[in-house]
Amino acid sequence: MGAAMMWVKRCVSALAFLCVLGALAVVPARADGSVSALHMGMGARPGEMGRFDAVVQQYNASGERFRIDSHCQSACTIFLSIRNVCITPNATLLFHAGGDMLRMNRISPASTQHMLAAYKPALRKYVTDNHFMDTFAFHSISGREMVARFGYPACR
Repeated sequence: MGAAMMWVKRCVSALAFLCVLGALAVVPARADGSVSALHMGMGARPGEMGRFDAVVQQYNASGERFRIDSHCQSACTIFLSIRNVCITPNATLLFHAGGDMLRMNRISPASTQHMLAAYKPALRKYVTDNHFMDTFAFHSISGREMVARFGYPACR
């Protein structure tokens, strides 16, 4: 191979390398998602659980971090199943049975199980042993306690 051909090959390689670097430089930074940014901390109305499931699927697919950083009640607690979830110490999570508390005042075993399935085993045992999931009464656990007692990661 001649000197001119080697020079062309090196230039092409250098250009390809610079193109890769340029492409990486324009990739937007991934932003954290959060309960407060989505305004979903007050739970679901009847028939809205799919919105919460969609958020879980989105963040599990992307791998982006999701912060539980504020008031989080009811259906919001299924965000605990996001694989890259973290909890701020000042967050408050409220647990209760699933169902339609506004119109029919009827507990749904399926909705309750859906929420329970989102929790780590230690939290699931705690809320069932203490009957948090038997009624529509809210039972709160602080973000600090969620981290210290139930092993959820703290947001940094």
